[in-house]
Amino acid sequence: MTLKTRHAVIHYAEIGLKGRNRPFFERALADNAAQRLEPLGVQEVQRLPGRLLARLAQPRDEAAWTEALSPVFGIAYFAPAAPAERDMEAVRAAMLEHLPSDPVESFRIRASRADKSFPLTSPEIERELGAAVQERTGWPVRLEGAELEIGVEVVYHHVVVSFGRVPGPGGLPVGVSGRVGLLLSGGIDSPVAGYLALKRGCRVTPIHFHSRPFGNWRGAEKRVRKIVRALGPYGMAPCFHAVPIGRQQREITVRAPAPFRVLLYRRLMVRIAETLIRREKGKALVTGESIGQVASQTLEGLAATQDAAAMPILRPLVGMDKQEIVDQARAIGTFELSQIPADDCCRFLMPDNVVTRPRLEDVLAAEASVDVDRLVEEALAEASRIELEPS
Repeated sequence: MTLKTRHAVIHYAEIGLKGRNRPFFERALADNAAQRLEPLGVQEVQRLPGRLLARLAQPRDEAAWTEALSPVFGIAYFAPAAPAERDMEAVRAAMLEHLPSDPVESFRIRASRADKSFPLTSPEIERELGAAVQERTGWPVRLEGAELEIGVEVVYHHVVVSFGRVPGPGGLPVGVSGRVGLLLSGGIDSPVAGYLALKRGCRVTPIHFHSRPFGNWRGAEKRVRKIVRALGPYGMAPCFHAVPIGRQQREITVRAPAPFRVLLYRRLMVRIAETLIRREKGKALVTGESIGQVASQTLEGLAATQDAAAMPILRPLVGMDKQEIVDQARAIGTFELSQIPADDCCRFLMPDNVVTRPRLEDVLAAEASVDVDRLVEEALAEASRIELEPS
């Protein structure tokens, strides 16, 4: 279907439940949509009752609208559109002017009136405009399963004619829920956790721990760069913190009992990440952990990790199995990137046996053999914030 418009109508779902706070969420969604549309020459994203209307300087086809808006969290669906005055002649003219240039097998008109003072009812609008399309094109009407659905939305100061419907990702606009720090390893799980945090309206700052000066830490950092860029369309900022902890891990292996090392690595990373994200006024940490996915991710193990943090640790993957996580990673474009060969710091100096149901008092006893505060300070001194160049 070949169709070019200067406008698109944007609908939301969950935002509509926000009551008196809804304007705040609408403004955030409008700002995020405008940012994504900037390369297309956006002029305005206007708030209308229950929807947004985006306007560009030049007409764009559906593919361009889709590439720009389909990753924007908060959008339930959107459609190329043409606004018109509140007059049936103007509505008819706008609809006929913007019909697809290619023939379609069937169409239908679906009208809705937010403003009931409009002189025609929804069925009357549908019949009148449907007759006009048939007269112009000869296309058959099909009320169920039509190839093209033309929407006519009567709002208080406009009538918006839309063509088709493109699904959005849902969720909440990025930025409405505050900032979190994402422990981004570069494996399959943590990028999906970051995506889900973005979907709940969080601004996400990735924090990547690598094994420098040991192993292929450069490969791990390169992989994370690609993953952060891949999550950019969903609202991830093009930057991350890189923290070398190879020396700290080696010291833990020398001083702590082997079965507790993985937990001590994680507790160390949580402390470092919490300090970094507090500097950015963050409120929580996010990890790709899920109950039972690996031997150390039991409830007892997760509780021992949480004990090291004063802020909440959010685990968005807790209700997903591995195949669901893989499917989501494929859908958002991070799965193949996570397969790039590199050394994961969590696997560096991995012991043969891991305690699966640790008692917190035993974890604390094992950790007492290590000067944790010094290790945290040394790692923070070597941490760097990496700003990515535009791709």
